[in-house]
Amino acid sequence: MKVVLFCGGQGLRLREYSEAIPKPMAPVGLRPVLWHVMRYYAHFGHHDFVLALGYKAEAIKEYFLRYNEAISNDFVLSDGGRTLDLLATDIENWRITFADTGLDANIGQRLLAVRHHIEDEEVFLANYGDGLTDAPLDDLVADFMARGKIAAFLAVKPTYSFHVASVGDDDLVQSVSHIKDAGLRVNGGYFIFRREIFDYLRPSEELVEEPFQRLIAAGQLIGYRYDGFWAPMDTLKEMQNLEALYQSGRPPWAVWQSRGS
Repeated sequence: MKVVLFCGGQGLRLREYSEAIPKPMAPVGLRPVLWHVMRYYAHFGHHDFVLALGYKAEAIKEYFLRYNEAISNDFVLSDGGRTLDLLATDIENWRITFADTGLDANIGQRLLAVRHHIEDEEVFLANYGDGLTDAPLDDLVADFMARGKIAAFLAVKPTYSFHVASVGDDDLVQSVSHIKDAGLRVNGGYFIFRREIFDYLRPSEELVEEPFQRLIAAGQLIGYRYDGFWAPMDTLKEMQNLEALYQSGRPPWAVWQSRGS
């Protein structure tokens, strides 16, 4: 099943990196966060990617055009350096479509712009391209297929360090709790869609605003609650957190390591 990755935003909250490269290219270890997202999907057998490009698209194209698997995999060099035998591969069976979807387009517009690349798919996957998880994708897809709904997303607990306050009409505070303990969930950016999603999406609309309201009204939107690992890369602090997890040697999102593939 094809995977649409939205790679066109400017990543203004990660300005330290996004002024030079697009946010999906911000590094986690040896590779950009986009690669980690793609490797997650590839682990579950989804190797056909459609990259909806925009801001600094050339950086993403150049990365894959110049991709050298020897840099990030073990290999054997022989014959005085003339023969190189890789002991592992990353992207050998990936198929990647690079599609320019406009510099200032929103997510809904980018999805419409790549529609012709996925119009033969009954069901397809989509992702913001900058958040990582270890969610059991096979189980989610199987449940989605069985339930026959049109759209679903991973509903996760927010990672922000805020407190939520309940304030009465008299301005007296009734309760204060950490946002993680407030029962709130946010869109984790991992989507499953049937092609009927395009019946709910109008030109210029943002994906999760008007279209999702129509899906909710029709009883066609699933939110898969997940309390396992999920982490975004929206700020420098979050990027540093992902880097620390990577340097630990067993990053929790690397299901291809933990499951022996």
